[in-house]
Amino acid sequence: MNPEPTALVTGASGYIGGRLVPELLASGFDVRCLARDPDRLRDHAWAERVRQVRGDVLAPQTLRPALEGVDVAFYLIHSLTTGEGFERTEERAARNFATAARDAGVSRIVYLGGMAPADTPLAELSPHLRSRVRVGRVLRASGIPTVELRAAVVIGSGSASFEMLRYLTERLPAMVTPRWVGTRIQPIAVRDVLHYLVGAAAAPDSAVGAGGVFDIGGPDVLTYREMMLRYAGLAGLPRRLILPVPVLTPGLSSHWIGAVTPVPASIARPLVESLRHEVVCAGRRVTELVPDPPEGLLGFDEAVRLARTRVQEANVTTRWSSASVHGAPSDPLPTDPAWAGGSLYRDIREAEVDVAPERVWRAVEAIGGQTGWYSFPLAWAVRGWLDRMVGGIGLRRGRRDPETLRLGDTLDFWRVEALERGHLLRLRAEMKLPGLAWLEMWVEPTADGRTSYRQRALFFPHGLFGHLYWWAVAPFHAVVFGGMLRNLLRAAKEDSGSASRGSAASG
Repeated sequence: MNPEPTALVTGASGYIGGRLVPELLASGFDVRCLARDPDRLRDHAWAERVRQVRGDVLAPQTLRPALEGVDVAFYLIHSLTTGEGFERTEERAARNFATAARDAGVSRIVYLGGMAPADTPLAELSPHLRSRVRVGRVLRASGIPTVELRAAVVIGSGSASFEMLRYLTERLPAMVTPRWVGTRIQPIAVRDVLHYLVGAAAAPDSAVGAGGVFDIGGPDVLTYREMMLRYAGLAGLPRRLILPVPVLTPGLSSHWIGAVTPVPASIARPLVESLRHEVVCAGRRVTELVPDPPEGLLGFDEAVRLARTRVQEANVTTRWSSASVHGAPSDPLPTDPAWAGGSLYRDIREAEVDVAPERVWRAVEAIGGQTGWYSFPLAWAVRGWLDRMVGGIGLRRGRRDPETLRLGDTLDFWRVEALERGHLLRLRAEMKLPGLAWLEMWVEPTADGRTSYRQRALFFPHGLFGHLYWWAVAPFHAVVFGGMLRNLLRAAKEDSGSASRGSAASG
């Protein structure tokens, strides 16, 4: 390994990748991040300290240039969707990456997979776990020394597993549950996952050898039922009544979870299917490669306490929703001339206000989540419910931080597509729609010292149903979008007034 080794991180916009990058930087690595859209990484605190390269594991020609000169490549691309053909897609992506890494002379691959019971045949594993195992085999077959770390449930603020556990426990004082709540699980704190990942990259070649498969887990082995009961105790909640029944299939379970938690059914299903397997570490071989942290591994209770503290303090650096949801529209908004001759519906509203631009921007950046959408809350709630009924993500993703946004953040059923702080916020819809939709908010100072606020909703219909959808909802736009403009500016005025009163009082 070079004195200042270069590490390439795939999935840097995701939950684990976004947390791994600063840990690698702190450990002395020169870090390179591979992303289909490097702009998505722009607002991370570490963005200026890494090299961002454009590439896609499904586009092999983009990978070799990104991997040239790399010592350690982290493969953190996971799919939490059971869409048709996803196993083949994941295997093809891993094969593309392994081939490019070998051709570029990469010295080591570190892969974070899913823990699978050793005594269960591959064909009997859940599709998600089976795919994780196959991806590991493809990477190891490259001939590059490959360290495959296998984790079960990861406990950390913003992880899908933690959000599922948290909301199920907090919202349901009594619940009828599937049999998988009795399955034994060895959860691990996200802090310890990062420790093992960095350690696997920094370990000497003599310790790595040809690589291998290593289970990683915390010190506690619990059933999911025990995890919920212990979470309730840590959160100061009354003891939960949990009644397991044999009739809830993984599909029904995932829809049940989707109705109660922010985790949509498309992501809950592979998690639930994997929980039917007992996932407990088969030994502690990983310590031969990476010693445990000096302070020891975090137990379940302490991992939950830390995660809850981060959530309560709004200090969640990455979330499960950082990565795009499978099936959500990802087309960026083209420049308007490109739409000439096509159908692009618009709802444009603007106003001027005697409030400083920064106050208006503060109201813009606070939109969504707990703040809401400044208009007709019932209409937004109904739209969220309808979206979840058809397999969408609904409103429950909320937002990562209550006050500030960054490019790529999720905002209920929107995603931040463009962000020019103090000036422009553009959101791209990720709800189920017969077309593509965006919502833009512009803030600009005027020549006479006022502030101009411009709001634009755009919809590009797909087929006849798309056109019918627009005209069906158009009568509500005056209430929804008109109310949004009025109430957002009112919030900015109230913020300005309270700031003025606070200044006068402090004087």
